[in-house]
Amino acid sequence: MTMRILNVVTNVAHYEDPSELTGLWLSELTHAYHVFAEAGYEQRIVSPHGGLSPLEPRSLKFPNYDKSAKAWKADDAKMALLATTASPDEIDSADFDAIYFTGGHAVMYDFPDNEGLQRISREIFERGGIVSSVCHGYAGLLNTTLSDGSLLVAGRKLTGFSWSEEVLARVDKLVPYNVEEEMKRRGARYQKGLIPFAPYVVADGRLVTGQNPGSAKATAKKVVSVLGV
Repeated sequence: MTMRILNVVTNVAHYEDPSELTGLWLSELTHAYHVFAEAGYEQRIVSPHGGLSPLEPRSLKFPNYDKSAKAWKADDAKMALLATTASPDEIDSADFDAIYFTGGHAVMYDFPDNEGLQRISREIFERGGIVSSVCHGYAGLLNTTLSDGSLLVAGRKLTGFSWSEEVLARVDKLVPYNVEEEMKRRGARYQKGLIPFAPYVVADGRLVTGQNPGSAKATAKKVVSVLGV
Protein backbone atom coordinates (compact mmCIF):
# COMPACT_ATOMS: atom_id res chain seq x y z
CA MET A 1 0.00 0.00 0.00
CA THR A 2 1.32 3.45 -0.95
CA MET A 3 2.17 5.68 1.99
CA ARG A 4 0.88 9.25 1.98
CA ILE A 5 2.61 12.30 3.45
CA LEU A 6 1.09 15.68 4.27
CA ASN A 7 3.69 18.47 4.11
CA VAL A 8 2.88 21.65 6.05
CA VAL A 9 4.14 25.09 4.95
CA THR A 10 3.55 28.67 6.13
CA ASN A 11 1.46 31.52 4.73
CA VAL A 12 3.39 34.27 6.53
CA ALA A 13 5.76 36.51 4.57
CA HIS A 14 7.30 38.78 7.23
CA TYR A 15 8.11 39.25 10.90
CA GLU A 16 6.14 41.70 13.05
CA ASP A 17 8.19 44.38 11.30
CA PRO A 18 6.84 44.19 7.72
CA SER A 19 10.22 45.21 6.33
CA GLU A 20 11.80 42.03 7.74
CA LEU A 21 10.85 39.26 5.32
CA THR A 22 10.54 35.56 6.11
CA GLY A 23 8.58 32.55 4.82
CA LEU A 24 9.11 28.89 3.98
CA TRP A 25 12.70 27.68 4.27
CA LEU A 26 12.64 26.02 0.86
CA SER A 27 15.23 23.27 1.33
CA GLU A 28 13.39 21.99 4.39
CA LEU A 29 10.56 21.11 2.04
CA THR A 30 12.58 20.04 -1.00
CA HIS A 31 14.99 17.72 0.84
CA ALA A 32 12.17 15.87 2.55
CA TYR A 33 9.92 15.89 -0.51
CA HIS A 34 12.69 14.21 -2.52
CA VAL A 35 13.23 11.52 0.13
CA PHE A 36 9.51 10.80 0.30
CA ALA A 37 9.21 10.74 -3.50
CA GLU A 38 12.10 8.30 -3.79
CA ALA A 39 10.31 6.06 -1.29
CA GLY A 40 7.30 6.08 -3.61
CA TYR A 41 5.05 8.06 -1.29
CA GLU A 42 2.16 10.23 -2.43
CA GLN A 43 2.40 13.80 -1.15
CA ARG A 44 0.25 16.86 -0.67
CA ILE A 45 1.01 20.34 0.67
CA VAL A 46 -1.18 22.16 3.19
CA SER A 47 -0.84 25.55 4.90
CA PRO A 48 -2.73 27.15 7.79
CA HIS A 49 -4.98 29.18 5.49
CA GLY A 50 -4.42 27.59 2.08
CA GLY A 51 -3.08 29.36 -0.98
CA LEU A 52 0.35 30.91 -1.39
CA SER A 53 3.34 29.94 0.71
CA PRO A 54 6.01 32.67 0.38
CA LEU A 55 9.70 31.79 0.41
CA GLU A 56 12.20 32.86 3.06
CA PRO A 57 14.72 35.09 1.22
CA ARG A 58 17.68 33.78 3.20
CA SER A 59 16.85 30.24 2.11
CA LEU A 60 17.49 31.38 -1.47
CA LYS A 61 21.08 32.43 -0.81
CA PHE A 62 24.38 30.57 -0.46
CA PRO A 63 24.94 28.16 1.23
CA ASN A 64 21.28 27.34 1.82
CA TYR A 65 20.20 27.57 -1.81
CA ASP A 66 21.39 24.14 -2.93
CA LYS A 67 20.70 21.96 -5.96
CA SER A 68 17.43 20.65 -4.56
CA ALA A 69 16.01 24.10 -3.78
CA LYS A 70 17.18 25.54 -7.10
CA ALA A 71 15.55 22.70 -9.04
CA TRP A 72 12.25 23.24 -7.24
CA LYS A 73 12.25 27.00 -7.83
CA ALA A 74 13.03 26.48 -11.52
CA ASP A 75 10.13 24.04 -11.92
CA ASP A 76 6.88 25.86 -12.68
CA ALA A 77 4.76 22.86 -11.67
CA LYS A 78 6.51 22.59 -8.31
CA MET A 79 6.19 26.32 -7.63
CA ALA A 80 2.49 26.03 -8.49
CA LEU A 81 2.17 23.57 -5.60
CA LEU A 82 3.31 26.36 -3.26
CA ALA A 83 0.94 28.87 -4.86
CA THR A 84 -2.11 26.67 -4.41
CA THR A 85 -1.67 24.83 -1.11
CA ALA A 86 -4.69 23.19 0.50
CA SER A 87 -6.26 24.56 3.68
CA PRO A 88 -6.77 22.28 6.70
CA ASP A 89 -10.54 22.06 6.17
CA GLU A 90 -9.86 20.49 2.77
CA ILE A 91 -7.82 17.71 4.37
CA ASP A 92 -9.13 14.36 5.59
CA SER A 93 -6.51 13.08 8.02
CA ALA A 94 -7.51 9.50 7.18
CA ASP A 95 -5.86 10.03 3.79
CA PHE A 96 -2.39 10.37 5.34
CA ASP A 97 0.09 8.20 7.19
CA ALA A 98 2.33 11.06 8.35
CA ILE A 99 2.39 14.82 8.68
CA TYR A 100 5.63 16.78 8.23
CA PHE A 101 5.92 20.40 9.43
CA THR A 102 8.50 22.46 7.53
CA GLY A 103 10.16 25.52 9.01
CA GLY A 104 11.31 29.05 8.43
CA HIS A 105 10.76 31.66 11.14
CA ALA A 106 7.37 32.48 9.59
CA VAL A 107 5.84 29.32 11.03
CA MET A 108 6.24 30.74 14.54
CA TYR A 109 3.33 33.02 13.71
CA ASP A 110 0.79 30.85 11.92
CA PHE A 111 1.48 27.25 13.04
CA PRO A 112 1.00 27.16 16.85
CA ASP A 113 -2.66 28.13 17.15
CA ASN A 114 -4.10 26.70 13.94
CA GLU A 115 -6.88 24.39 15.08
CA GLY A 116 -7.12 22.70 11.69
CA LEU A 117 -3.50 21.60 11.76
CA GLN A 118 -3.89 20.53 15.38
CA ARG A 119 -6.88 18.37 14.44
CA ILE A 120 -5.03 16.71 11.58
CA SER A 121 -1.95 16.03 13.72
CA ARG A 122 -4.01 14.61 16.58
CA GLU A 123 -6.02 12.34 14.31
CA ILE A 124 -2.96 11.05 12.43
CA PHE A 125 -1.07 10.41 15.66
CA GLU A 126 -3.95 8.68 17.44
CA ARG A 127 -4.60 6.51 14.41
CA GLY A 128 -1.02 5.21 14.58
CA GLY A 129 0.58 7.58 12.08
CA ILE A 130 3.66 9.77 12.39
CA VAL A 131 3.88 13.41 13.41
CA SER A 132 7.15 15.00 12.31
CA SER A 133 8.79 18.40 12.00
CA VAL A 134 12.06 20.06 11.16
CA CYS A 135 13.66 23.23 12.50
CA HIS A 136 11.00 25.83 13.46
CA GLY A 137 8.32 23.44 12.27
CA TYR A 138 8.03 22.15 15.81
CA ALA A 139 6.21 25.37 16.64
CA GLY A 140 3.29 23.58 14.99
CA LEU A 141 3.33 21.04 17.80
CA LEU A 142 3.33 23.49 20.71
CA ASN A 143 -0.40 23.48 21.41
CA THR A 144 -1.61 20.24 19.86
CA THR A 145 -3.61 18.21 22.35
CA LEU A 146 -4.66 14.58 22.24
CA SER A 147 -8.23 13.40 22.78
CA ASP A 148 -7.62 13.06 26.53
CA GLY A 149 -6.66 16.74 26.73
CA SER A 150 -2.93 16.16 27.23
CA LEU A 151 -0.37 17.90 25.07
CA LEU A 152 1.08 15.70 22.34
CA VAL A 153 4.62 16.84 23.19
CA ALA A 154 4.36 16.42 26.97
CA GLY A 155 6.89 13.89 28.24
CA ARG A 156 8.18 13.14 24.75
CA LYS A 157 11.69 13.64 23.40
CA LEU A 158 12.02 16.06 20.51
CA THR A 159 14.26 18.65 18.91
CA GLY A 160 13.95 21.79 16.82
CA PHE A 161 15.81 25.02 16.14
CA SER A 162 17.61 25.92 19.35
CA TRP A 163 17.84 29.30 21.02
CA SER A 164 21.61 29.23 20.64
CA GLU A 165 21.12 28.82 16.88
CA GLU A 166 18.72 31.79 16.88
CA VAL A 167 21.45 33.88 18.50
CA LEU A 168 24.12 32.65 16.09
CA ALA A 169 21.80 33.38 13.15
CA ARG A 170 21.27 36.89 14.58
CA VAL A 171 17.50 36.66 14.57
CA ASP A 172 16.99 36.37 18.34
CA LYS A 173 15.81 40.00 18.43
CA LEU A 174 13.30 39.42 15.61
CA VAL A 175 11.53 36.24 16.67
CA PRO A 176 8.25 36.60 18.62
CA TYR A 177 9.20 34.08 21.31
CA ASN A 178 11.73 31.41 22.29
CA VAL A 179 10.21 28.23 20.87
CA GLU A 180 12.77 25.98 22.60
CA GLU A 181 11.77 27.44 25.97
CA GLU A 182 8.06 27.20 25.13
CA MET A 183 8.50 23.51 24.32
CA LYS A 184 10.17 22.88 27.66
CA ARG A 185 7.34 24.70 29.47
CA ARG A 186 4.91 22.27 27.88
CA GLY A 187 6.79 19.30 29.30
CA ALA A 188 8.65 18.28 26.17
CA ARG A 189 12.02 16.61 26.72
CA TYR A 190 13.94 18.91 24.41
CA GLN A 191 17.30 17.76 23.04
CA LYS A 192 19.85 19.32 20.69
CA GLY A 193 23.06 18.33 18.98
CA LEU A 194 26.47 19.32 20.27
CA ILE A 195 27.31 21.30 17.11
CA PRO A 196 24.96 24.13 16.05
CA PHE A 197 23.46 23.77 12.55
CA ALA A 198 24.74 20.18 12.18
CA PRO A 199 22.12 17.53 11.29
CA TYR A 200 20.40 16.13 14.38
CA VAL A 201 17.25 14.01 14.57
CA VAL A 202 15.27 12.73 17.53
CA ALA A 203 12.68 9.97 17.26
CA ASP A 204 10.39 9.17 20.16
CA GLY A 205 8.16 6.45 18.81
CA ARG A 206 5.94 8.06 16.19
CA LEU A 207 7.16 11.59 16.92
CA VAL A 208 10.10 12.38 14.63
CA THR A 209 11.84 15.78 14.74
CA GLY A 210 14.91 17.43 13.22
CA GLN A 211 16.81 20.36 14.70
CA ASN A 212 17.67 22.67 11.81
CA PRO A 213 17.63 23.09 8.01
CA GLY A 214 20.48 20.62 7.61
CA SER A 215 18.38 17.96 9.34
CA ALA A 216 15.52 17.84 6.82
CA LYS A 217 16.84 14.95 4.76
CA ALA A 218 17.72 12.85 7.81
CA THR A 219 14.34 13.61 9.38
CA ALA A 220 12.51 12.43 6.28
CA LYS A 221 14.63 9.29 6.11
CA LYS A 222 13.75 8.55 9.72
CA VAL A 223 10.05 8.99 8.93
CA VAL A 224 10.43 6.52 6.08
CA SER A 225 12.21 4.10 8.40
CA VAL A 226 9.52 4.32 11.08
CA LEU A 227 6.72 3.95 8.53
CA GLY A 228 8.44 0.83 7.23
CA VAL A 229 8.51 -0.92 10.61
